[in-house]
Amino acid sequence: MPMVRKPMTQPSLRARLTGWAHALKTEIRVLAIAARDPRTPWLAKALALATVAYALSPIDLIPDFVPVLGLLDDLIIVPAGIWLVLRLVPAEVMAEARSRAHETTLDRTRGRTAAVLIVAVWIASALAVMLWLFS
Repeated sequence: MPMVRKPMTQPSLRARLTGWAHALKTEIRVLAIAARDPRTPWLAKALALATVAYALSPIDLIPDFVPVLGLLDDLIIVPAGIWLVLRLVPAEVMAEARSRAHETTLDRTRGRTAAVLIVAVWIASALAVMLWLFS
């Protein structure tokens, strides 16, 4: 009797993108935790906080409605920020941050507070630039 082999199935594009998005969201949480660790160098803290703020910010450098470039900036800036921070933060700090990120759940009220803070920073930055330009 011949053996029937099942064809290997690849996950769908949607499943792969969903998995990638979930991993990216987890990495953002890991960076936020690592940035608060006192063993993290100050440059890594600054880059981690900037990456987290950009990833969570409702305002992009290039708006998403701009064809291709609007989404491309998110696909380049956030992963590049994560990669750079991963190279600057000590491995033991990242290991602890990963375990803490997997143990804890997201606090929605802190997320809203962070979103309000990020929007406030963007507004303050825009006002500062306008004052500088018109003075």
